[in-house]
Amino acid sequence: MSIYRSPVGEVADFQASIRLERGQSERTASEYGRDVDAFRSWLAGTPLWQATVSEIRRYVMHLMGERHYTATSVRRKIAALRAFFAWQRREGKRSDNPSADIRPPKSEKRLPKVLNEDEVARLLETRVAGRTEFTRLRDRAILELLYASGIRRAELVGLNLEDIDLEKRRMRVIGKGNKQRIVFFNHAAADAMVLYLGMRPRTGDQAFFVGRTGKRLNADYAGEIFRLFARLSGLSKHATPHVLRHSFATHLLENGADLMTIKELLGHESLATTQIYTNVSLEHMRKTYEDAHPRDRQDH
Repeated sequence: MSIYRSPVGEVADFQASIRLERGQSERTASEYGRDVDAFRSWLAGTPLWQATVSEIRRYVMHLMGERHYTATSVRRKIAALRAFFAWQRREGKRSDNPSADIRPPKSEKRLPKVLNEDEVARLLETRVAGRTEFTRLRDRAILELLYASGIRRAELVGLNLEDIDLEKRRMRVIGKGNKQRIVFFNHAAADAMVLYLGMRPRTGDQAFFVGRTGKRLNADYAGEIFRLFARLSGLSKHATPHVLRHSFATHLLENGADLMTIKELLGHESLATTQIYTNVSLEHMRKTYEDAHPRDRQDH
C-alpha cells in the first residue's frame, strides 16, 4: 500500500500530527487520512468542523448497508474519525467530538487463517526461475525470516543492518506505535541472511533488505515478492505475510511455547489478543483427529 497524502490541508495537518505527536507509523497516518477524506467526500460540501453526530451515524449505516464494509473496517474508520475530531478539538476548531459516542459494530469472531507446517515448507522450498543470484538469495532470506520471527511486513522492511545480530540470532524490531522489541530467528533464517548479505549491493542505505539499486525495499514490493512465491508454490490456501505470521504463532504454540512468550515475540499489547491462537491450535487438533480416526473413516 502506497503512502496516502491528503490533498486537503486540514487532513494533511492531522496526518502529520498523529505521526509526530502520537508516534504512529506512516502506514497508520496514511490509512487515517484516507478514512477522514472519504468521510469529507461523503459529506458533499459540509465542512468537517460542522459534521454532526447524526451525519456520522448515517455515514456508518452507509458503509455497512450500501458499501458492505466489514465490521472490522468500519471500526477502523470510526477510530480514524474519533482521532480526527479529538485533534480538531485540541486545535480549537470545534468544542466537541461528535464521534465520541458512536458505538462501533462488534467485530467478527473469526479464527485467523494459517498454513500447516507442510504447507509452510512447500512455500519456503519454492524456487522462481529467471531470478538473479542477488534477488534469489534476498527473497529466500525474506521468506525464511518472516516465518522464523513472525514479524509484520512493515517491520521487515523497516529493519536496518544495525538491528540484526546474526551471531545471537536476534534483532530489534520497531512495531506499531514505534515500540521496540527483541525478536529471535532460527538457524535456517540466519543462514539465508548471511548468504544474502554476501550479495547485497554496496550502498549508503542502512536498510537490511534493499533492491538492486541499493534502496530500501518498501512494504508493497515485499508483498509482491511474497505473492509471487505463494502463487508459484501451488498452495490452495490464500497465503500472505500476515497468514505466515499467524502460522508462526500457531506452530510455536503447538510445539510447546507458552502464550506469554508468543505475545512478546509478536508485539501484542494484550495477552487476550494472543489467546486466539489457542483456538486455532484446537481447531487444527480437531481436524487432525477427524481425518485420522479409523472409525469415522469407515463410516464415511
